[in-house]
Amino acid sequence: MPQVTVTIAGKTYRMACGEGEERHLEGLAASFDSRIGDMRKAFGEIGDMRLHVMAALTLADELAETKRRMEAMERETASLRESTDAGSAEREASEARLAETVQRTAERIERLARRLGPVPGGAQGG
Repeated sequence: MPQVTVTIAGKTYRMACGEGEERHLEGLAASFDSRIGDMRKAFGEIGDMRLHVMAALTLADELAETKRRMEAMERETASLRESTDAGSAEREASEARLAETVQRTAERIERLARRLGPVPGGAQGG
């Protein structure tokens, strides 16, 4: 199992990770380290543990907000799919009604033509 060495808030940690996950883990550690650095600038030296907890809670809050947004987008996507499906069904029904109307009109024209009988002098008009 691969291992990486990361530095967070000036402390070095050796961690195991899955094959091919090394860069991802290093990036996560760098992001967390950066967050702690930003908080240290904003709040001063309030203790490493408190900074780590605050940074973790900030990231957890961002994750929770991202999940809420994803769920809202999933609901919106489902609603749009339903609307699209309903629109498709309505369009198909309209097309079926139109085809039926065209068929009935063609049948009426044929009945009228049979009633009128053959046109004297051929079928050409002038």
